[in-house]
Amino acid sequence: MNIATVQYQKKIRQRTKILALGLAVWTLGILVRLVHLQVISHAQLSRQVLRQNQARIDIIPERGAIYDRNKVILAQSIPSQTIYYSPAMAGERFDEQMAPILQLQPVLGLGSRDIERIQTAIQNGVAHIPVKRKLDQEVADRIKNLRLNGISAREEAMRFYPKGSLAAHILGSVDADNKGCGGAEYKFNSVLSGKKGKKLILLDVMRREYHDEILEASIRGTDIVLTLDENIQYIAETELSRAVRDHGASWGTAIITNPQSGDVLALANCPTFDPNAYPPKSAEDEFNRAIRHLYDPGSTFKIVTAAAALENRLVSMNETFDCSKGFIESAGAPIRDHKNFGLLKFPEVFIHSSNVGTIQIGRRVGRDDLYKTIKAFRFGEKTGIELPAEAAGLVRPLDKWTKRSIDSVSIGYETLVTPLQVLQAINILANGGIRIPLHITKSNLGLPGRELPTAPLEQVLSPRTAGEIVSILEKVVLEGTGREALVKGYSAAGKTGTTQIYDPAQKRFSSTRHIASFVGFTPVENPQISIIVVLNEPKTDEYYGGQVAAPVFREIARRALRYLEFHPRTEPVRTISQSIHESQSSYNNSWENAPWMDGRERSDRWKETPSQGFLPRVTGRTIIAANTGGEDET
Repeated sequence: MNIATVQYQKKIRQRTKILALGLAVWTLGILVRLVHLQVISHAQLSRQVLRQNQARIDIIPERGAIYDRNKVILAQSIPSQTIYYSPAMAGERFDEQMAPILQLQPVLGLGSRDIERIQTAIQNGVAHIPVKRKLDQEVADRIKNLRLNGISAREEAMRFYPKGSLAAHILGSVDADNKGCGGAEYKFNSVLSGKKGKKLILLDVMRREYHDEILEASIRGTDIVLTLDENIQYIAETELSRAVRDHGASWGTAIITNPQSGDVLALANCPTFDPNAYPPKSAEDEFNRAIRHLYDPGSTFKIVTAAAALENRLVSMNETFDCSKGFIESAGAPIRDHKNFGLLKFPEVFIHSSNVGTIQIGRRVGRDDLYKTIKAFRFGEKTGIELPAEAAGLVRPLDKWTKRSIDSVSIGYETLVTPLQVLQAINILANGGIRIPLHITKSNLGLPGRELPTAPLEQVLSPRTAGEIVSILEKVVLEGTGREALVKGYSAAGKTGTTQIYDPAQKRFSSTRHIASFVGFTPVENPQISIIVVLNEPKTDEYYGGQVAAPVFREIARRALRYLEFHPRTEPVRTISQSIHESQSSYNNSWENAPWMDGRERSDRWKETPSQGFLPRVTGRTIIAANTGGEDET
């Protein structure tokens, strides 16, 4: 063997050793890497693979429907398509992850807020991001055909309001996640929303869905039935919007109830909004003024002053008050009537809405008894209606009253109320002094076995006092400031109000800005509906409640009573007092059955009854005594 051969073999052995060493190092590296992947990082990598190839998502259940009292659908869930994006969890730059979204932006009309929301979700590692909801099938198919990485479509339930803006403030709406926002949708969200389910979604290499599996089925929400009547709601909204437009008011509200049951038949606000296009363009449109707006009630509050005087037997119906000056001094400043009156009997003070006469009566009642009566009517407290964000109002405690307060409160100032609270007060009179809670849902939400808690009936005033005030309010409509509220063929009782609006900049009440209102019920002998109408800042020459709000009451009442098939009388409307002598035998029979609430004998009550004579009036809830009376306007 020559030297050349030996040297060649030596080189081969050296190269073999180097190759073997390299192979050993490489094998060791592979083993280390395998140990790292299979042992040390196994859990983390498994989670990453699962996030890139599958997703567990919530199944949003079909939301329960909302019906009116006649089982007409006002809100329901219908099928729609939702576009989702599953971004890559690793290996892609942020701009690459956003590329499919930017391609969809013009197709889906994504706004800057949508883009920011999706960017934040990607940065936070969200695996399944909703891009756009409430799409029809045609749009979803068009998106699918683009075959973009990570983009998929899935059917989900969409909330739909078939009547558009009708009853928007009672119904409310839902947000993008199908959660209630405002109204009954918010108040009864736990009932309507049902229970979420779970679904497993499998994704291919392009992160597109190719298979899904239900892990836990969703449970549909429960339907609810409202006391609302869609036809009466439509009547209220059309008449209210017409009045707001014709008088240039900034807003208006109207509420209609059945006083004998406490059912809210309609609740309208103008302006309003369409819950199908939530949120509305203006937050003001969503504001439910019927239960949230606080204002000085003005002359409509005089029924409380009258009630305090009569309930405590501090005045008689024939007593006279001197209102001839046209003003009365109050803590060094005069309070005036809207016109000069002479001597007015007690009913005439309220028929003509004399501030001067009402203040004299309020002073006789005194602070303590007036405050006690205000609280008995539940002013300063929420009515408890099943709607969110109801305001309680403001009744200042007696230790906060000034020397002028007794006069101001007597005529409806220094006390903040909601329209619903004033309507509750008139319902107490319509029901013979009994407070029947107001509500917008059936007692069992439309389902047997699901009872809502109900408040007990409460006797606020004696039947006699309620009857006396009702007879006065009937004269308000027949002879006083509420004549525009009279519905041909029906009797009615009510009270007008014209309130000056407080100007915080001037720190006084404005002489040019007013709130016009009317509250009442019809028919007097058997109340079927009670209505309050409030218009803010009418800008025409007419701004009194009797001119602006009373006609709205009349038109709503006329159309609603015809719809309810409560037919008008063919004979002329007669007051209770006109019928007393013709119906004395009926009076005696009804007196025997009157449910006096304090337990005293009929003979004891008879001794307390004034000599004018009272004709009991059957309201459907109780029997009350009635006389003639009056009305007012500030």
